[in-house]
Amino acid sequence: MYKVKVYVTLRENVLDPQGNAVKQSLHSLSYREVKDVRIGKFMELTIEKSERNIDELVRDMCEKLLANTVIEDYRYEIEEVVAP
Repeated sequence: MYKVKVYVTLRENVLDPQGNAVKQSLHSLSYREVKDVRIGKFMELTIEKSERNIDELVRDMCEKLLANTVIEDYRYEIEEVVAP
């Protein structure tokens, strides 16, 4: 069994209005040290072992569904775990 952590973020050159709103809110709360905020997504998947290559499987899921690769980048970490 695998535990996969997927991180999806907007690409550097894509505007992040949600991140800007959070930054402005932090500034209004006197957290002026914050220079930038980028909002992203985090997903944790539990995947059973199979004949398929886990790296190719996760990459395929990210490319087809979990990330919009036109405007988002993604990275993931795979950890092998013992089934409960």
